Amino acid sequence: MKLAVVGGGSTYTPELIDGFARLRDTLPIGELVLIDPATDRLELIGALARRIFARQGHPGLITTTSDLDAGVDGADAVLIQLRVGGQAARLQDETWPLECGCVGQETTGAGGLAKALRTVPVVLDIAERVRRANPRAWIIDFTNPVGIVTRALLQAGHKAVGLCNVAIGFQRKFAALLDLAPGDIHLDHVGLNHLTWELGVRRGGPDGEDLLPRLLSAHGDAIAGDLHLPRAVLDRLGVVPSYYLRYFYAHDEVVRELGSKPSRAAEVAAMEKELLALYGDPALDEKPALLAKRGGAFYSEAAVDLAAALLGDGGSAVQVVNTYNNGTLPFLPDDAVIEVQARVGGGTGPVPLAAPRLDPLYTGLVSHVTAYEDLALDAALRGGRDRVFKALLAHPLVGQFDLAEGLTDRLLAHNKEHLAWA
Repeated sequence: MKLAVVGGGSTYTPELIDGFARLRDTLPIGELVLIDPATDRLELIGALARRIFARQGHPGLITTTSDLDAGVDGADAVLIQLRVGGQAARLQDETWPLECGCVGQETTGAGGLAKALRTVPVVLDIAERVRRANPRAWIIDFTNPVGIVTRALLQAGHKAVGLCNVAIGFQRKFAALLDLAPGDIHLDHVGLNHLTWELGVRRGGPDGEDLLPRLLSAHGDAIAGDLHLPRAVLDRLGVVPSYYLRYFYAHDEVVRELGSKPSRAAEVAAMEKELLALYGDPALDEKPALLAKRGGAFYSEAAVDLAAALLGDGGSAVQVVNTYNNGTLPFLPDDAVIEVQARVGGGTGPVPLAAPRLDPLYTGLVSHVTAYEDLALDAALRGGRDRVFKALLAHPLVGQFDLAEGLTDRLLAHNKEHLAWA
């Protein structure tokens, strides 16, 4: 089979390559094409990718190209992992919202809206070119904000699935704490992308014993530490929130923290320089340890599992993905994109499993953010200052007229080069 990776010049890519090499029996790739307009980075990472394949004995061919149409031609699946504007745009997303006393983050709040506005038109253009090259190809989106981008793809009729590494990260963490194999852990993972809760941690499958009470009792301090939330919050909720929930549950504390230290974008930019220097070493034939600090842990394993299920010969697998709600969460519209466990097969794509009932404590926030995402996608597709303002006003981390006005002005000022209508 042939896979293409749009954004193949990303410093993430060696993580993906390592997974493809290790799990070649799960996903037998004949050709892997890395596509990126940044040719210098692309060739550097392409050479490292070939060395990783060679070290692990993978027979697949790795090619590189800056020609999107040529790269996706004949591909069975296309993974999209791009960042419009690069780390420079991310730095802006994390900076100017703080001027208004709001969280500066690349996927949440005003910064997340800026990223959606820049990203959705680009991804839709890529997807349309994929469809022209091969209408049967699946599109796997790892590009943030995954929920909004996936909804844009699905609304446009593309064969698309959204993927995030939060769930697989929790699965691996909980399995280690419980001394179980990751495959023995099934998460009751429910919500929206970057707005999810683990309502249960089950042994063996959806109907297995719920180990979450035992997990919180024995390891609550460690889990709370990873989430940067007080242990008491987990004890009172009785669930494990995604670490992105801290932006909602401790907003003001996070704003103070972000204003007192270098941004994550600055940290990542410095890390990328170091990684690229490492990648240029012709003796390097494995992903370096530093890559673990870059983010995207276990992304490769999640991507392999998803692609294998989508491209398989009739079988199916259960995996956390982003897809249409279609009645799974009854309080949301069918065309909302949710992040839940789904049965994934090549014939049907993802079909969500029945989800545990969400408490009103969570349904209110999920509904609120879904409404924001409706408006955010409308702004991304049609443009206009008023649509941007309405999306910001609807966001639960903004929600005030003056804040929305100030944030709208700053968002447009910092993103003119990426927004044709601005």
